[in-house]
Amino acid sequence: MGSVRNNTTVIVPTFNEGRSISGIISELKRNGDNHVVVIDGNSVDGTAEVARELGATVVMQRGRGKGAALRQAFAHDSVKGEIAVIIDGDGSMDPREIPLFIEAIEAGADVVKGSRFLSWGCSEDMNFVRRFGNLLFLSLVNWLWSTNYTDLCYGFGAFRRGALKKLCSHLNSTNFEIETEICIKAKKLGLKVVEVPSIEFRRRHGKSNLDIVRDGWRILKTILQEFLKK
Repeated sequence: MGSVRNNTTVIVPTFNEGRSISGIISELKRNGDNHVVVIDGNSVDGTAEVARELGATVVMQRGRGKGAALRQAFAHDSVKGEIAVIIDGDGSMDPREIPLFIEAIEAGADVVKGSRFLSWGCSEDMNFVRRFGNLLFLSLVNWLWSTNYTDLCYGFGAFRRGALKKLCSHLNSTNFEIETEICIKAKKLGLKVVEVPSIEFRRRHGKSNLDIVRDGWRILKTILQEFLKK
């Protein structure tokens, strides 16, 4: 049984994750994360109802897309405490890794990213196309902004409250490209970003909402747009 982390809010974006959300919230509660905010994209499978029954704060999303969900959650007054953690609602990320993220924040980081490519990290759900795309976009971002990221398209992360406030007003993404935009904007704003190893599991149920071609183009478009602004 974990100790209660009153200074941390865990944000879980969801869309039709009714079969997974129960296990995720239960695991978070067991680990001491009692302040859980589910930002739900108007699911039709009872996701929001299950989350409420388990004691999570449920915020119904305006619009669609993971990026829009996170931007709304970041600005919502239900995010309290000094640290905000984001974790996917499909069961692919392990809530037991959250202490690693919190330790990095407490050691001075503004933003902490999970990386599947650091030692002790890995992915059980990455095919050749996803791996190639992630490496291509990662190399491009590292080259254009002189960063040293080891992972780019992964949504497990943590933020110091002040850093989140700085980032929030600069984010524009509506879909999965939000993860790339956060990495770029954090660098532009001079925030200290630290990576910690993370293991990505296969999603527990259902099919991913990620479309490799459509979302890959959005990620590339985000990188190019931010470079042109530079």
